[in-house]
Amino acid sequence: MYGSVSRSGLVGNGGDSSVPYNKMNDSDYELRGSRDGTGGIGDPGDKNDCNIPKSGKCGESVGKKDPETTKTVMVVSSCESLTCSDTHRDAATEGKNSSPNMSGISSLDAPKEVQNLSKDMPRSTQENRPLLNGGEADPDPELCRSQSSQGHEGDDDEGNEDLDLGLTASGHHIDDAHQQTTNCETLIHLIKGNIGTGILAMPDGLKNSGLYTGTALLPIIATICIHCMHSLVKCAHELKERLGISSLDYADVGYNAFDTGPSPLQRLAPVARSTINAFLTITQLGFCCVYVVFISANVKQVVDCKLPGNDIDIHGYMAILIFPLLGISMIRSLKVLAPFSLISNVFIGLGLAITFHYLLQDIPSSYDRPEFKSWEEMPLFLGTSIYAFEGIGVVLPLERKMTTPEEFQGWNGVLNTAMILVTCGYIAVGFFGYLKYGDAVKGSITLNLPPSDNLAQLVKILMAVAIFLTYSLMLYVPAEIMWPHLRSRFHSSKAKRIGEYVFRGFLVLITFIFAAAIPNIGLFISLVGAVASSTLAIIFPPIIEMVTFWPRLSNLTLLKCISILLFGIFCFISGTYASVTAIITYFQNTDQPKPEFIC
Repeated sequence: MYGSVSRSGLVGNGGDSSVPYNKMNDSDYELRGSRDGTGGIGDPGDKNDCNIPKSGKCGESVGKKDPETTKTVMVVSSCESLTCSDTHRDAATEGKNSSPNMSGISSLDAPKEVQNLSKDMPRSTQENRPLLNGGEADPDPELCRSQSSQGHEGDDDEGNEDLDLGLTASGHHIDDAHQQTTNCETLIHLIKGNIGTGILAMPDGLKNSGLYTGTALLPIIATICIHCMHSLVKCAHELKERLGISSLDYADVGYNAFDTGPSPLQRLAPVARSTINAFLTITQLGFCCVYVVFISANVKQVVDCKLPGNDIDIHGYMAILIFPLLGISMIRSLKVLAPFSLISNVFIGLGLAITFHYLLQDIPSSYDRPEFKSWEEMPLFLGTSIYAFEGIGVVLPLERKMTTPEEFQGWNGVLNTAMILVTCGYIAVGFFGYLKYGDAVKGSITLNLPPSDNLAQLVKILMAVAIFLTYSLMLYVPAEIMWPHLRSRFHSSKAKRIGEYVFRGFLVLITFIFAAAIPNIGLFISLVGAVASSTLAIIFPPIIEMVTFWPRLSNLTLLKCISILLFGIFCFISGTYASVTAIITYFQNTDQPKPEFIC
């Protein structure tokens, strides 16, 4: 239980209090803690047992006039576990310590009683306290709207469950939000967060680079992506210590990096948050589009072999698929979606194991495969490779949930261990898949498995069902980012619930429209990787690192960040151009006869 004065001139919880210091006289300033009904926060009817408004938070402070002393009292209350603090402190400032706007106040300028408050605070309170000499920028209007909309989630019982029952990042469900995870559990979550349709597309990626060129470049791209993950975690740690808060997500790191960075860039903080959220949305919707094409293509092969002679093309299977996907996308609770994620992981593991069984049979000589393809096709390989390393969005939530977060980083930490295993899996599938099938390899390696073999058909069904069950989790992130901006247009709880269902259905239709427009898995994956994945995984992290640590950056660190940034921009521009060009060529050749599919 403590009080603080922020640079913005607001007294209390990080400058969030509604009582500015410059509206109080020096002699009217008191800091008082409260553990009973006297001197409480707000009106008597708004207090709970911890003397906090029902809608308030621990650590909030509110100024009110004490009828006995006529002084303005800053009441700061703190809840420790489920009981109220027994500490009761009063501290009055002296006139020489006050100034009209309090800008530039430091812990040395504060009253001695205020300086000593943190000594008696529990560890959890100290970790989350605002810094006396730290600055709090004005609240971001977008964040305020988001928090305001979340404050009304009580209208939606099902939606409210998600706040307590789990976390999701980049479409991957992370279990109970209140449960700490061991190193092994975090390792599994990281592997799960990076393995999806991208690993099945790696042979198609090596088709655009050459066997040995792609095999040599994959570890380099993996090293860059892993380093960017470390950079993001490091920036999050710096900003949490600087701001005195306990957790930040990707968009929050971008916002606070600019907000506390160089003065000319501070006004770009809301733009940074909006940009990161926009690319997160584009990435997740892009994954959903890939999933629609993937499911339809694999189901089509199975049905065409079991029911030969049918004239249903891939668009027909997409039309059939839209109804079950609409149904599963209406599930808003992570508690309900969690079992689907578990089943999906089991099916993907079984599918990969059986796929390797086929890839390691009758392997041709590596001399039959080109070592290098062409510079024109290389950007397609870069887009596919970056798409595969899709897990940067799960890094911060997983590190925050660890029992021993200090073991997340480091040379032999959880992050490096998981990503090395993931990279080895990508190299193995890409190398042996392209070695086995050569230029005949398709956008998903499952489509090359022998269609006449029942075990191979089982792999396609398992993978299709696994991706189907993951679709709703992928859609969860863009829905959670965009819906809070729209729900204020609806007034009743019923209207909000119906509005959210309609909005989710609209997002599903958007993914189907783009999937139907580009029904080629390989080209779609390369496009999403170049446009969205490269931005989130390679471009944003070095920018955030430079802004966060400026002007303390060494010349070597600055050179490193600029090099990674330029590489990300190159992947973005060249990959997008090559993907769009390949898509145009694909449509120009649609009238040409295609090889007949034979079971």
